[in-house]
Amino acid sequence: MGLPSFSSVVFLWIVASFSFGIVCGQDDTLNLLDFGASGDGIADDSQAFSNAWKTLCASGKALNIPAGKTFVVKPLQLLGPCKSNVLIQVDGNIVGPPTLGQWAESCNSGCWLCFQNVKGLIMKGNGLINGKGSIWWNQKSQSLNSLFFHKCDQLQLNGITSRDSPKMHVFIHSCNDVRISNVHLNAPENSPNTDGIDISLSSHVTVQDSFIGTGDDCIAIKGGSSFVNITHVTCGPGHGFSVGSLGQNPAVADEVEQIFVQNSICDKTLNCARIKTWVGGSGYAKAIFFKQMTLKQSKNPILIDQHYCNGAANCATKAGAVKVSDVQFSGFTGTSASEQAITLDCSDLGCTNIVMDHVSLTSAVPGKPVLRSVCNKASGEASFTTPEVPCLKSQVNPVTEIISPISVTP
Repeated sequence: MGLPSFSSVVFLWIVASFSFGIVCGQDDTLNLLDFGASGDGIADDSQAFSNAWKTLCASGKALNIPAGKTFVVKPLQLLGPCKSNVLIQVDGNIVGPPTLGQWAESCNSGCWLCFQNVKGLIMKGNGLINGKGSIWWNQKSQSLNSLFFHKCDQLQLNGITSRDSPKMHVFIHSCNDVRISNVHLNAPENSPNTDGIDISLSSHVTVQDSFIGTGDDCIAIKGGSSFVNITHVTCGPGHGFSVGSLGQNPAVADEVEQIFVQNSICDKTLNCARIKTWVGGSGYAKAIFFKQMTLKQSKNPILIDQHYCNGAANCATKAGAVKVSDVQFSGFTGTSASEQAITLDCSDLGCTNIVMDHVSLTSAVPGKPVLRSVCNKASGEASFTTPEVPCLKSQVNPVTEIISPISVTP
């Protein structure tokens, strides 16, 4: 037999390489079913998930949560560091146990799916994460956050849906370089403490192109956070986009700066753009920008509340306050569900350098009187703002940015 032609060798090499690539692709992806999970929505798949995570973390491969399957999972501690960046492809459903008794067997951690010290984690897909929160909402016991990320730098969340979280849907804690996009976070309007995304002690966090409708803050930015960029996010129902609450523990100075919320929507929310601080707190909230916001029947479109208190700690007698300064509200259009559309209720320390520019709010109720604003110890400038804000100096010309924003795009 003669030697094969050069073209035949090339053809065989291409086929072999292609086949090898397919095999390699398969070998690089783990399937949760291969670890003993049933995916029938009834059996407990917690151990299978835990075993799969250990293999995933040690290998640096990808883990597939396959479509068409529902995996019941109890609270899990998913710990790093891992060998390299890891990917969890959520195409199927992950659900919590159906009864409180099953949750209670392993729920001392305060979270359900708890990721810690995992650098470069990617969680994406079109699957559903259902926390079965309704069994918690009327209980006095401490409920759990659905997805908790602690010291998970370079984290990416894309495409996932979280429904009915027992408490917060996504909690970002002590993380840097985080990108969240195209997520859907949903819970009923009357579900308690079901924040969409809470960001704490974290920097360079981007949230974009997402829908959040919950019973509490759609996004809450808390102490120790900086360079947070929120854009093209629809909030409603919920309590809006909140900086805070800050200053609950007077011994700890809460510091927040360089926060950008822009090109977003508040649809039938309790609040829209809000800063809230406890009486007696310490620290600062500065360089905060709310821009190009569309409101649909939002009850409190613009709110700075420095007298936030749960009523149980005699807050009125406490001294001190979080310093609020360099805040801009610009490009607001839409309707308010209440007559008091703008509230600037500051502490004795005062809120300084507050800018409002091109804010145009009207009543959501036909025939209602002109909207009003309330000021207490706030100072700054306003132009083209309706309703008028009497404590801010009115400008004939548009207010130029007196604070220079710093880009937070990674």
